[in-house]
Amino acid sequence: MYAGKQSPLTASEALLAKAERYLRSAQLLAADGDCDSAASRLYYAMFYIAEALLEVVGMSYSSHRAVISAYGQQFAKTQLLDPRFHQALLGAFSQRQIGDYTTDAGLSLQDIETMLVDAQDFLAAARAWLAQIKPA
Repeated sequence: MYAGKQSPLTASEALLAKAERYLRSAQLLAADGDCDSAASRLYYAMFYIAEALLEVVGMSYSSHRAVISAYGQQFAKTQLLDPRFHQALLGAFSQRQIGDYTTDAGLSLQDIETMLVDAQDFLAAARAWLAQIKPA
């Protein structure tokens, strides 16, 4: 490969890159006091991480609930990754629903900080697992 030419991202790498962008967006939204939108971005970051992991094992789903369920079956129940990430994903889904579909969600900066730590930890664990399964 020559300078300036990059290989295309795999689907899982593209999803993880999008998750990273959404984490940064969530931080900016939270700093601006928009906890509802920050919760939405954090949920989607975790959702994209779950999708990336499922893609690597040859699974793809069209609905959020199917992705969440399949992630739970493939990664939490088997303890390939810490089951707390499945719980964090479920919690983030609920928080996003509240933030997106109610006028006064009542989400706090503390809620967002907890979700942010969970999402960052989930991303780090996903990257570590993916590095471990890639052939040398």
